[in-house]
Amino acid sequence: MKETCLYEKHVALGAQMSPFGGFMMPIVYTDIADEHRAVREHCGVFDVSHMGEVIVTGRDAERWVQHVFTNDVAGAPVGKIFYGMMCYDDGGTVDDLLVYVMSFGYLLVINAANIDKDWMWMNEQLEGFDVSIFNLSDQMGQLAIQGPEAEAVVEEVLGLGCKELKFYTTKTLVKEEGRWIDKVVPEGASAMGDERCSTRQKAIDNHLIVSRTGYTGEDGFELYGSHEHIRHAWEMLMASGRCKPCGLGCRDTLRFEVGLPLYGDELSAEITPLMAGLGIFVKLDKPEFIGREALLRQKSEGVPKKLVGIELQSKAIARHGYPVMADGRQVGEVTTGYRTISTDKSVCMALVETPYAALGTPLEVQIRRKTAPGTVVKKKFYEKHYKK
Repeated sequence: MKETCLYEKHVALGAQMSPFGGFMMPIVYTDIADEHRAVREHCGVFDVSHMGEVIVTGRDAERWVQHVFTNDVAGAPVGKIFYGMMCYDDGGTVDDLLVYVMSFGYLLVINAANIDKDWMWMNEQLEGFDVSIFNLSDQMGQLAIQGPEAEAVVEEVLGLGCKELKFYTTKTLVKEEGRWIDKVVPEGASAMGDERCSTRQKAIDNHLIVSRTGYTGEDGFELYGSHEHIRHAWEMLMASGRCKPCGLGCRDTLRFEVGLPLYGDELSAEITPLMAGLGIFVKLDKPEFIGREALLRQKSEGVPKKLVGIELQSKAIARHGYPVMADGRQVGEVTTGYRTISTDKSVCMALVETPYAALGTPLEVQIRRKTAPGTVVKKKFYEKHYKK
């Protein structure tokens, strides 16, 4: 198991550590419900340094990203962020990811459990492109600061100007005389894609990437930087008393409540973006990208299964893999299920045969030896509160 740059900090705080995506990660510090509510009502901070970061540079950088990515980044200005998927030829999902448009090219943020697989797949797609890709996952750390008070915390505790950032935008700060300074085109930023590792590490050491995205349904920010910078930011946040350390346990409950997918549950090599209801991030009008033809056929013919929300009538909890039943047979299975902390309802997301996916459809979830009746509802069980 790998350890993030904050591993010792988590242990010192008494966090419950457990394997996740090849890393020993904090699952909970005190109580999942308390940490969940801290993000919904105030501010929580997550160590997400296990996530992967890949830099894309070169003359054909945009053309290559367009080739491997379902969303459309053509002509996008520096500072814009896109969510989307990388797909196999048959439309199955390699991974879901964020693409940051940077002054030096692109930053791709991928899921921790998929870093090695994604890296191999990306390298297989380089032929015919004048492009270089660099895996910086082991060199960079990442914090997610989430909640309605996140902006004030980032501004006042960390001293990082962030008010001007719109949702899904980013900027890069340069360290000068001990202070982080905004630079439209940071000097030396292109060195992040330099072949010489020492030069690339120096560029990482001198820069801090700040973005306004999130995986909780609340306003929030991400910080990307060297291990040293991330450790320093964590220490400042903890010393301030203005935000609560949060583990991956509540990260999952938070993202689930607002209908955000987790790779391996709601997306996989067998689950296409269209089956997961993420067609808005698949730009089929683009001339070309891997998986486009298969997804065009799927859209035309209709998807065989759809991801839906199900609200149970009882307090039973449906877990990943539990069968979903209708008309005396299995018509799907649960991908994620919880008793929601924010709304106190037993709900789940499930992949079901398309004829059973309409809102209001009665379904049953097989929970051990009993069946729990439920109804198809919207996958967003709680309203998002992003700052647009």
